[in-house]
Amino acid sequence: MTFSKVCEVSDVPVGDALQVESKGEAVAIFNVDGELFATQERCTHGDWSLSEGGYLEGDIVECSLHMGRFCVRTGKVKAAPPCEPLKIYPIRIDGSDVFVDFDAGYLAP
Repeated sequence: MTFSKVCEVSDVPVGDALQVESKGEAVAIFNVDGELFATQERCTHGDWSLSEGGYLEGDIVECSLHMGRFCVRTGKVKAAPPCEPLKIYPIRIDGSDVFVDFDAGYLAP
């Protein structure tokens, strides 16, 4: 696994999201009650930003384009119209630094 530093914990307030990029790939970092999760940045239905155009409630992000919902912990679809889950990425915290493995994104089983 190759982790890349993407931000600091303080860059992502509780209940918020941040878009980060590395190796030409955009990932959304979500802060759910102090726990960080990383998913693909774009909605699988409408190619819309989830970090900038989404609403996070608990561990569910809602895409503001067509109101599709995803669990940021698992990437699974929680409300249509999306049918495809989000890719999720391994994330690691070291002190105040946040690292993501951009090469190890996967779809949850």
